[in-house]
Order: sequence, then C-alpha cells, then structure tokens
Amino acid sequence: MNRVLSFHVEQWATLQPFRIAGRSFESFDCVVAELAEDGNVGRGEALGIFYTDDQLPAVVAQLESVREEIQGGIGREDLQSLLKPGGARHCLDMALWDLESRRSGKSAWALAGVAAAPVDTVYTIGIEHEPEAMAEKAARAPHPLLKIKLDDDRPVERIEAIRKRRPDARLTVDANQGWSFEQLKEVAVPMQKLGVIFIEQPLPRGHDEALEGYRAPLPLCADESCLHLGELEQAARRYRMINIKLDKCGGLTAGLALARAARAKNLGLMVGCMGGTSLSMAPAHVLAQCCDFVDLDSPLLLRNDRTGGFSYQSGRVTVGPDFCWGTGRATP
Repeated sequence: MNRVLSFHVEQWATLQPFRIAGRSFESFDCVVAELAEDGNVGRGEALGIFYTDDQLPAVVAQLESVREEIQGGIGREDLQSLLKPGGARHCLDMALWDLESRRSGKSAWALAGVAAAPVDTVYTIGIEHEPEAMAEKAARAPHPLLKIKLDDDRPVERIEAIRKRRPDARLTVDANQGWSFEQLKEVAVPMQKLGVIFIEQPLPRGHDEALEGYRAPLPLCADESCLHLGELEQAARRYRMINIKLDKCGGLTAGLALARAARAKNLGLMVGCMGGTSLSMAPAHVLAQCCDFVDLDSPLLLRNDRTGGFSYQSGRVTVGPDFCWGTGRATP
C-alpha cells in the first residue's frame, strides 16, 4: 500500500452576504483533503466550527499532526480515537469513506446500509434588517420548506411577515443561540400559532439549563448544544430533537453512531451543515436517509458549486450522475 495525504484551503463566495445571529458570511472557507492510494483518490471537505476553537488553522494543524498515521494506513475506526470530534476528523473520515467506495466499487450509501434516495432539504432565509425584506426572500424561495434565521430583533414580526407572503410554507426557525430564556417563552406560543414546526438552538450553548424544566409548546432542537455523542445525554434532557452536523461530531462514522443513539432516546433528527459545496454535503446526504429533516442547501447559497455536484429541483436533493464522491467509481 502506498498512501499519500495532501490537503489545501479553498474559498467559495456566497451569492450575497448570508446573515445569522451575530455573524455574516461572504464566503464559506474549507479544507479539502485528498487521500491517494493505489491509483484511487478519496476526498473530504470540512469547514470546522466557527463558534469553537475548531477553526481552519486548527483543522489544518490537526491534519498535519496525523499525516504519518494516515499515510501508514489506518482506517475509519482507528481514526475515531486518533482525533477528537471536529473538522479534521470529519475531513479524513470523509476521504476514507470515498477511498473505500472507490476500492470496493460500492457507493458510500451502500457501505452505510442505506439507499441513495433523494431527500427534501429546507431552503434557508438569512437575516435581513427588516421583516419585509425577509418576507420578500421567502416569497422568491424555490420551494415551501423554509428555515428562517432569526436573532433577538422582532422575531415574531419576521415570521408574521413571512407567513403573510408564504401561507403555503412549512416553517422552521433557527435562532443560533440568539435569545434569552425569557424571550423564548414570549415568542414560543405565537410562533406555534404561526405554524412553526420547531425552534432550533434558541439559547446560548452552555447557558440552556433552564430548558430542563420547560415544557415548550413546540419542539426545541439542539444544534450548538450537541456537538457530538459525548453531549447527547445532556441535550436529551433539554431538547426533543438534535441537529447532527458532521463538522461538529467528526464525520459520517461518528454521525451514524450519534443518530442511532439519539433514536434510542426517541429524539427527532435533523442533518445540517456548516456550509460548503456539494462535496461537503455528500456524506451528510448519506446520513440524511436516517433523519426527519434535512438542511443541505448550502450549494444554493454559493456563486458556484463543484462540477457534477448535487441536483436541486423544487427542494429535492439528488446525487448527480457525474458526482465526485462515494459513488463507487474509480478515480478518473
């Protein structure tokens, strides 16, 4: 076996500034790893986690720190103990899935024991200064399953404006840690009446203990409050759903284990992403087969996507015939 690991940083510009509570993105910056072995190349893409210390410089440093072990031939299971949960492990885990797929001639979906079926993704509406501007974006959205980003500025007014323009829409809300507990209690009932399906991460990570005694009128979903399997026990006492992101938990191998453990606790499941291209969405599409809600619309927010990337038709995400990851085809 002659295995070589290489990696580099890429920047993918957004169509327009993408705003969430406390942050705005003009590009999604990622690390791409390539694992070459016996004529095949497995690829992985990771963004890390901007709200922890797991950002791109740290991801690159971790990749370099395990180069010897990776090139020595370790597999996905050994990787779980070699690196902590986060972007670097996700990037390498993804490349190993792809490499195994190419060597075996089986798709990553088949290797995981799921069908490569189309899934329906939300379409994300970023924060704008005025409610009507968000309503206008919702009116132009290509399909009616919408994820609305909110902060603490007039959240109910924003949902009211969107509902007026899109009475047909199925709405989910993501506060990205932007509310207090008092504000959550104020807005939860009005949002439930406006048809919001669930609220994602209303309170800051590490400051959501009040949720353990709170009976919300609609489901609450943990995102930042459940990074990986080690945080599931606490999250299960505070939330009825979790959003699994592979950059957080450290890859598809860990994501599948987290999904199984969450289902054992009767939690709802969502698969999301930290942004990125169709390459970054690929292993999450595998996990999506096990989830109730899917948030894999990041390529729609970019000026360009990778050649042969995912196909998006009326919210349905399919793997294109020329897709570049986990399809079981040898590297061209």
